[in-house]
Amino acid sequence: MSDRDEASVSFIGNATTLIRYNGFTILTDPNFLHRGQRAYLGYGLSTRRLTEPALSVDRLPPLDAVLLSHMHGDHWDRVARRGLDKGLPVVTTPHAARKLRRQGFGEAVGLTTWRDHELRGPGGSVKITSLPARHGPGVMNALMPPVMGSMLEFTDPGGLVSLRLHVSGDTLMGRELDAIPRRFPDIDVGIVHLGGTKLLGMVMVTMDGRQGADWVTMINPRRVLPVHYDDYGVFSSPLSDFREEVERDGNGARVVYLARGESHPLPGPAQR
Repeated sequence: MSDRDEASVSFIGNATTLIRYNGFTILTDPNFLHRGQRAYLGYGLSTRRLTEPALSVDRLPPLDAVLLSHMHGDHWDRVARRGLDKGLPVVTTPHAARKLRRQGFGEAVGLTTWRDHELRGPGGSVKITSLPARHGPGVMNALMPPVMGSMLEFTDPGGLVSLRLHVSGDTLMGRELDAIPRRFPDIDVGIVHLGGTKLLGMVMVTMDGRQGADWVTMINPRRVLPVHYDDYGVFSSPLSDFREEVERDGNGARVVYLARGESHPLPGPAQR
């Protein structure tokens, strides 16, 4: 992975990516635990990491912001808490923002659903909008930390949108997600969290292969980057499940499969 990469998404592991576009560098769901270390999920639950991240926290390039879908130990871990600059904006849910401020991250920004936060730079801006997500089925959702999906809209100095990138967050398919393609019918790239995560081996709290394929059909991004599928023992649905289902639906050509440490170029305005 090169710091010189521009206009790209780099896959570090689990749901951790580096998004570089229009002069901005944004880190998503920072998880830098090593293989064998445990991530803590609340209620006394934990899961052991099975893989190594492609990058350590001390090797990150300069960041403009962190995008955090929710406060779980496989998305915000003790390594990130110690190693990241506490002056960085962390755009997340109000629940996570309160916890982050107590950890010393005073620039944490908590967004309720459909609210947005804008970062400005010399080449334009990026607007991050909080989108609906649901981390558990039925009443189980109330026991899970609140989660958000995100839409990143990068604009040029004249205000023209040059890229829309959607991060699903840890969600299940549900009616609340229907509003996303209505508000954003033209999405360039979708980063989808998969894995069929099961708590206590029984309750599924992230999309499995079938739900992920349904998400692709509904959200309808031009390119799809699957993440969050094999790094921890709580995952029950391997990436092959998603591959089979998305091929069955006729959407296989949209999907780009990145190994940890690989990058995918993001389209420029002329390629949209």
